Amino acid sequence: MTTIFTRMKDTITADIHDLLDKKEEKNPIAALNQYLRQSEQETEKVRKLVERQYQLNEEFQQEYSKALEIAAKRKRQAEIAQKANEEDMFQFALQEYEEYDARATRIKEAQNLAAEQLDQLERKYEEMKRKLKDMHYKRMELMGRENVARANYQMNKVVEQSGEKSYSRFSEMERYIEGLETKLNRAYYENTFDSKIAKLEKELKEG
Repeated sequence: MTTIFTRMKDTITADIHDLLDKKEEKNPIAALNQYLRQSEQETEKVRKLVERQYQLNEEFQQEYSKALEIAAKRKRQAEIAQKANEEDMFQFALQEYEEYDARATRIKEAQNLAAEQLDQLERKYEEMKRKLKDMHYKRMELMGRENVARANYQMNKVVEQSGEKSYSRFSEMERYIEGLETKLNRAYYENTFDSKIAKLEKELKEG
């Protein structure tokens, strides 16, 4: 049963990934935006880790200072007890001093390691921020190129599609106007023909 559900899940996941891949091919800017969002989320996670590492470093420093302070205090107390020949107090203070001194050493080592890790995290964080900025600039560049490509495509489409139609319509309009002019000229000629003939006839008689 588990195998069947696993296969179904894998099949559905594969189909989703295939659809996403096809969508990315059609809209690369959308895919880049999605990648940028994921990168921003990862960068934010690293930023929080850097802050936590800073806090941890400060805590180590506080614990180290506290251990050194108690170790110094117990060492001084051990010297006082030894001078006073208080063996039990001397042994207690000496044991406490050795424990806190060793603790301070361990804390210092851990603090040094944490500082190295913090340095690595900071470098990684700065690198991620630089790459994120580069990707933002790249997206702007691609968006500009996409805008120009789309504009050119639309303009070419308009020119190609409307060019022949516009020329055809212009030719039709020109033929219509020419026909209208011909009709008007003929009508004018017909209307003035009789008067012109009458004038000619009169001139012939007078001559």
